Amino acid sequence: MAAVELRQVAKSYDNKVKVIHGIDLDIKHGEFVVFVGPSGCGKSTLLRMIAGLEPISGGEVRIGDTVVNQLPPRARDIAMVFQDYALYPHKSLFDNMAFGLRLRKTPEAEIQKRVGDAAALLRIDHMLQRKPRELSGGQRQRVAIGRAIVRQPKVFLFDEPLSNLDAQLRNEMRTEIKRLHQRLGATIIYVTHDQTEAMTLADRICVLQAGHKMQYDTPDAIYNRPAALFVAGFTGAPPMNLSDCRLQGGNADLGGTLVALPAPLSRASVASAKLGVRPENIALAPIGADDIRIPAEVLLLEPLGAETLVTLKVGNAEWIARCAANFKQPPGHRLDVFVPPAALRLFDGASGQAVIH
Repeated sequence: MAAVELRQVAKSYDNKVKVIHGIDLDIKHGEFVVFVGPSGCGKSTLLRMIAGLEPISGGEVRIGDTVVNQLPPRARDIAMVFQDYALYPHKSLFDNMAFGLRLRKTPEAEIQKRVGDAAALLRIDHMLQRKPRELSGGQRQRVAIGRAIVRQPKVFLFDEPLSNLDAQLRNEMRTEIKRLHQRLGATIIYVTHDQTEAMTLADRICVLQAGHKMQYDTPDAIYNRPAALFVAGFTGAPPMNLSDCRLQGGNADLGGTLVALPAPLSRASVASAKLGVRPENIALAPIGADDIRIPAEVLLLEPLGAETLVTLKVGNAEWIARCAANFKQPPGHRLDVFVPPAALRLFDGASGQAVIH
């Protein structure tokens, strides 16, 4: 396994359309890093540049101790798992997994051992003589992953490998990939547009928007300390509540409703601001002595079984709160809600950057 370093990596087409804007990343040996963002943000392009499938317009990619900018994919010692499995339909599972090894003239005894070990790890060792058409989508994806494992590469690259699976299979395969990483200790770079996959799988997450790196940090920091408005609004389901506000006298004014800001947010000075709070940090009763009391009005209830999402009117803003399943107050009901000071986030509305990160 190996570390991966990106230094000012850029990509443009015809020297006009720039799609990746000078990205720096350090991916440690054995780390699981996820590139996440909306469609068209450049995450798959960045992965393909690491793999050597897309030429680099600027910057440097290093795998281990080697700068690989000019190396073809086969010389980079990486293995890639694609969204569409890319299995040979006429070959058995064993032959699909062994194909790359045979191209490299690996001794047959070594092929038998590697394929057998990978198949056992993925729990498909009892079906190695089947053809891909006899498998479910999840089983086919296991074969595609097994084909990468037998290579014993320095780095594994996954390009949205679960996109073609239904919700239940995605959950199962997500768990399998997490367990696989724990067993192999492999360096993995994984692309997805699904923030749940990113949060549950990653050691660190790189959030991308329009070819720019918005934040590169642990899942906890991405969720609880977003560095930018885009990150705050992209992560979470429902995402962070973000409301336009005016700052005055240490308060955020939400159209007549004042929310007391804790230090150092109370000392912020920006022309336009947005106040942020996660739905689960809005409580119906104070939990701590310093919790901030905020008057609100119930607008809408969305029962979800285990909980109820409640849309609240706070000044001229609408906030969503996660409440207990037995919350029954009707629309129009007025109440006070409480927010811990540490849960409040403030963003510069012009730059989109967090005032305090």
